[in-house]
Amino acid sequence: MSRRAVVLLSGGLDSATALAIAVEQGYRPCALTLRYGQRHEREVDAARRLAEAMSVTRHVVAAVDLRAFGGSALTDDLEVPKGERGPADSEDIPVTYVPARNTIFLSMALAWAEVLRAPDIFIGVNAVDYSGYPDCRPEFLDAFERLAALATRAGVEGSRPFRIHAPLIDLTKAEIIRRGLALGVDYGMTRSCYDPDASGAACGECDSCRLRLAGFAAAGARDPAPYRVRQRRR
Repeated sequence: MSRRAVVLLSGGLDSATALAIAVEQGYRPCALTLRYGQRHEREVDAARRLAEAMSVTRHVVAAVDLRAFGGSALTDDLEVPKGERGPADSEDIPVTYVPARNTIFLSMALAWAEVLRAPDIFIGVNAVDYSGYPDCRPEFLDAFERLAALATRAGVEGSRPFRIHAPLIDLTKAEIIRRGLALGVDYGMTRSCYDPDASGAACGECDSCRLRLAGFAAAGARDPAPYRVRQRRR
Protein backbone atom coordinates (compact mmCIF):
# COMPACT_ATOMS: atom_id res chain seq x y z
CA MET A 1 0.00 0.00 0.00
CA SER A 2 1.32 3.45 -0.87
CA ARG A 3 2.14 5.87 1.92
CA ARG A 4 1.50 9.58 2.11
CA ALA A 5 4.44 11.94 1.89
CA VAL A 6 4.68 15.71 2.13
CA VAL A 7 6.44 17.22 -0.90
CA LEU A 8 7.66 20.81 -0.88
CA LEU A 9 6.55 22.16 -4.24
CA SER A 10 7.83 25.60 -5.20
CA GLY A 11 6.75 25.48 -8.83
CA GLY A 12 10.34 25.26 -10.05
CA LEU A 13 12.20 22.63 -12.02
CA ASP A 14 13.77 20.84 -9.05
CA SER A 15 10.67 20.57 -6.89
CA ALA A 16 8.62 19.28 -9.83
CA THR A 17 11.22 16.56 -10.40
CA ALA A 18 11.25 15.65 -6.70
CA LEU A 19 7.44 15.34 -6.82
CA ALA A 20 7.66 13.01 -9.83
CA ILE A 21 10.23 10.87 -8.04
CA ALA A 22 8.00 10.62 -4.96
CA VAL A 23 5.16 9.40 -7.17
CA GLU A 24 7.47 6.93 -8.93
CA GLN A 25 8.53 5.53 -5.56
CA GLY A 26 4.93 4.77 -4.69
CA TYR A 27 4.10 7.64 -2.37
CA ARG A 28 0.80 9.50 -2.36
CA PRO A 29 2.11 13.07 -2.31
CA CYS A 30 0.58 15.90 -0.35
CA ALA A 31 2.15 19.04 -1.84
CA LEU A 32 3.02 22.12 0.22
CA THR A 33 3.72 25.46 -1.44
CA LEU A 34 4.85 28.47 0.58
CA ARG A 35 3.91 32.01 -0.35
CA TYR A 36 6.77 33.62 1.55
CA GLY A 37 6.77 37.18 0.25
CA GLN A 38 8.77 36.38 -2.88
CA ARG A 39 9.00 38.97 -5.65
CA HIS A 40 6.27 37.41 -7.80
CA GLU A 41 3.42 34.91 -7.77
CA ARG A 42 4.44 33.09 -10.94
CA GLU A 43 6.04 30.17 -9.15
CA VAL A 44 2.99 29.76 -6.88
CA ASP A 45 0.74 29.66 -9.94
CA ALA A 46 3.11 27.11 -11.48
CA ALA A 47 2.93 24.98 -8.34
CA ARG A 48 -0.86 24.94 -8.55
CA ARG A 49 -0.75 23.80 -12.17
CA LEU A 50 1.83 21.13 -11.40
CA ALA A 51 -0.13 19.82 -8.42
CA GLU A 52 -3.24 19.46 -10.56
CA ALA A 53 -1.41 17.88 -13.49
CA MET A 54 0.50 15.44 -11.31
CA SER A 55 -2.60 14.42 -9.32
CA VAL A 56 -1.36 15.11 -5.81
CA THR A 57 -3.56 13.88 -2.99
CA ARG A 58 -3.85 17.37 -1.54
CA HIS A 59 -2.20 20.71 -2.25
CA VAL A 60 -1.84 23.37 0.44
CA VAL A 61 -0.61 26.90 -0.28
CA ALA A 62 0.41 28.47 3.03
CA ALA A 63 1.66 31.96 3.78
CA VAL A 64 4.66 33.03 5.84
CA ASP A 65 5.79 36.61 5.22
CA LEU A 66 9.58 36.67 5.03
CA ARG A 67 9.36 40.08 3.35
CA ALA A 68 8.73 41.42 6.85
CA PHE A 69 12.41 40.66 7.53
CA GLY A 70 13.88 41.24 4.07
CA GLY A 71 17.58 40.54 3.72
CA SER A 72 17.36 38.93 0.28
CA ALA A 73 16.91 40.11 -3.30
CA LEU A 74 13.89 37.78 -3.41
CA THR A 75 12.15 39.35 -0.39
CA ASP A 76 13.48 42.91 -0.32
CA ASP A 77 14.02 45.89 -2.60
CA LEU A 78 17.44 44.69 -3.73
CA GLU A 79 18.57 44.17 -7.30
CA VAL A 80 18.68 40.61 -8.61
CA PRO A 81 22.22 39.98 -9.94
CA LYS A 82 22.37 39.20 -13.64
CA GLY A 83 24.96 38.64 -16.31
CA GLU A 84 27.86 36.41 -17.17
CA ARG A 85 29.51 36.86 -13.79
CA GLY A 86 26.85 36.04 -11.24
CA PRO A 87 26.37 34.08 -8.03
CA ALA A 88 26.97 30.78 -9.80
CA ASP A 89 30.55 31.91 -10.48
CA SER A 90 31.31 33.05 -6.93
CA GLU A 91 32.25 31.30 -3.72
CA ASP A 92 30.28 33.87 -1.71
CA ILE A 93 26.70 33.25 -0.62
CA PRO A 94 24.67 35.43 -3.05
CA VAL A 95 22.15 38.13 -2.23
CA THR A 96 19.38 35.85 -3.59
CA TYR A 97 19.83 33.62 -0.52
CA VAL A 98 16.72 33.96 1.67
CA PRO A 99 17.77 33.71 5.34
CA ALA A 100 16.69 30.38 6.87
CA ARG A 101 14.20 29.71 4.06
CA ASN A 102 14.64 25.94 3.86
CA THR A 103 14.67 25.69 7.66
CA ILE A 104 11.30 27.43 7.70
CA PHE A 105 9.96 25.43 4.76
CA LEU A 106 10.96 22.10 6.26
CA SER A 107 9.49 23.13 9.62
CA MET A 108 6.17 23.84 7.93
CA ALA A 109 6.37 20.53 6.07
CA LEU A 110 7.21 18.75 9.33
CA ALA A 111 4.19 20.26 11.08
CA TRP A 112 1.84 19.09 8.34
CA ALA A 113 3.54 15.68 8.12
CA GLU A 114 3.03 15.21 11.84
CA VAL A 115 -0.69 15.95 11.50
CA LEU A 116 -0.93 13.55 8.54
CA ARG A 117 1.18 10.93 10.32
CA ALA A 118 3.26 10.87 7.17
CA PRO A 119 6.91 10.38 8.16
CA ASP A 120 8.36 11.09 4.70
CA ILE A 121 9.16 14.61 3.47
CA PHE A 122 10.56 15.36 0.00
CA ILE A 123 12.53 18.48 -0.87
CA GLY A 124 14.16 19.29 -4.21
CA VAL A 125 17.42 20.78 -2.96
CA ASN A 126 20.63 20.22 -4.88
CA ALA A 127 24.27 20.66 -3.86
CA VAL A 128 25.97 20.27 -7.25
CA ASP A 129 24.68 22.82 -9.80
CA TYR A 130 23.36 25.39 -7.34
CA SER A 131 23.99 28.90 -6.02
CA GLY A 132 25.88 27.95 -2.88
CA TYR A 133 23.02 28.34 -0.42
CA PRO A 134 23.97 26.83 2.97
CA ASP A 135 20.53 25.27 3.47
CA CYS A 136 20.90 23.07 0.37
CA ARG A 137 23.71 20.95 1.80
CA PRO A 138 23.49 17.33 3.01
CA GLU A 139 24.78 18.37 6.44
CA PHE A 140 21.80 20.66 6.88
CA LEU A 141 19.31 17.94 5.94
CA ASP A 142 20.96 15.46 8.33
CA ALA A 143 20.75 18.03 11.12
CA PHE A 144 17.07 18.69 10.38
CA GLU A 145 16.29 14.99 10.54
CA ARG A 146 17.86 14.91 14.00
CA LEU A 147 15.79 17.94 15.00
CA ALA A 148 12.62 16.22 13.76
CA ALA A 149 13.40 13.21 15.95
CA LEU A 150 13.75 15.46 19.00
CA ALA A 151 10.93 17.93 18.44
CA THR A 152 7.92 15.80 17.45
CA ARG A 153 5.47 13.43 19.06
CA ALA A 154 6.65 10.67 16.76
CA GLY A 155 10.21 11.17 17.99
CA VAL A 156 9.20 11.20 21.65
CA GLU A 157 6.85 8.22 21.42
CA GLY A 158 9.29 6.18 19.37
CA SER A 159 7.12 5.58 16.32
CA ARG A 160 8.49 5.68 12.78
CA PRO A 161 10.97 8.56 12.59
CA PHE A 162 10.68 11.35 10.06
CA ARG A 163 12.90 11.07 7.01
CA ILE A 164 13.93 13.94 4.77
CA HIS A 165 14.23 12.75 1.16
CA ALA A 166 16.44 14.85 -1.12
CA PRO A 167 16.60 12.70 -4.28
CA LEU A 168 18.35 15.43 -6.31
CA ILE A 169 21.04 16.33 -3.78
CA ASP A 170 24.03 14.91 -5.67
CA LEU A 171 22.79 15.23 -9.27
CA THR A 172 23.88 17.78 -11.84
CA LYS A 173 21.18 19.99 -13.32
CA ALA A 174 21.43 18.02 -16.57
CA GLU A 175 20.93 14.74 -14.67
CA ILE A 176 17.92 16.20 -12.89
CA ILE A 177 16.38 17.27 -16.19
CA ARG A 178 17.00 13.89 -17.84
CA ARG A 179 15.45 12.16 -14.82
CA GLY A 180 12.40 14.39 -14.95
CA LEU A 181 11.92 14.00 -18.69
CA ALA A 182 12.08 10.22 -18.28
CA LEU A 183 9.31 10.52 -15.67
CA GLY A 184 7.18 12.70 -17.92
CA VAL A 185 7.60 16.02 -16.12
CA ASP A 186 6.29 18.92 -18.23
CA TYR A 187 9.00 21.50 -17.60
CA GLY A 188 7.03 24.03 -19.61
CA MET A 189 4.77 24.30 -16.58
CA THR A 190 7.62 25.10 -14.19
CA ARG A 191 8.98 28.55 -13.37
CA SER A 192 12.46 29.21 -11.96
CA CYS A 193 13.34 32.84 -12.79
CA TYR A 194 14.10 35.25 -9.95
CA ASP A 195 12.92 38.26 -11.97
CA PRO A 196 10.29 37.43 -14.61
CA ASP A 197 8.39 40.11 -16.52
CA ALA A 198 4.70 40.88 -16.15
CA SER A 199 3.77 38.13 -18.60
CA GLY A 200 5.75 35.55 -16.62
CA ALA A 201 8.56 35.24 -19.16
CA ALA A 202 11.94 34.48 -17.57
CA CYS A 203 14.77 36.99 -17.79
CA GLY A 204 17.34 34.43 -18.96
CA GLU A 205 20.11 36.26 -17.10
CA CYS A 206 19.69 35.69 -13.36
CA ASP A 207 21.54 32.89 -11.60
CA SER A 208 18.53 30.59 -11.57
CA CYS A 209 17.92 31.07 -15.31
CA ARG A 210 21.59 30.55 -16.14
CA LEU A 211 21.78 27.31 -14.18
CA ARG A 212 18.54 26.09 -15.71
CA LEU A 213 19.50 26.93 -19.30
CA ALA A 214 22.96 25.40 -18.90
CA GLY A 215 21.33 22.26 -17.52
CA PHE A 216 19.00 21.90 -20.48
CA ALA A 217 21.90 22.50 -22.88
CA ALA A 218 24.00 19.83 -21.15
CA ALA A 219 21.03 17.45 -21.23
CA GLY A 220 20.66 18.01 -24.97
CA ALA A 221 17.13 19.35 -24.57
CA ARG A 222 15.34 22.63 -25.13
CA ASP A 223 13.87 24.46 -22.16
CA PRO A 224 10.14 24.85 -22.94
CA ALA A 225 9.59 27.65 -20.41
CA PRO A 226 9.04 31.16 -21.85
CA TYR A 227 11.95 33.61 -21.91
CA ARG A 228 12.03 37.28 -22.82
CA VAL A 229 15.00 36.53 -25.05
CA ARG A 230 15.64 32.92 -25.97
CA GLN A 231 19.16 32.06 -24.87
CA ARG A 232 21.55 30.12 -27.02
CA ARG A 233 22.53 26.71 -25.68
CA ARG A 234 25.81 26.79 -23.80
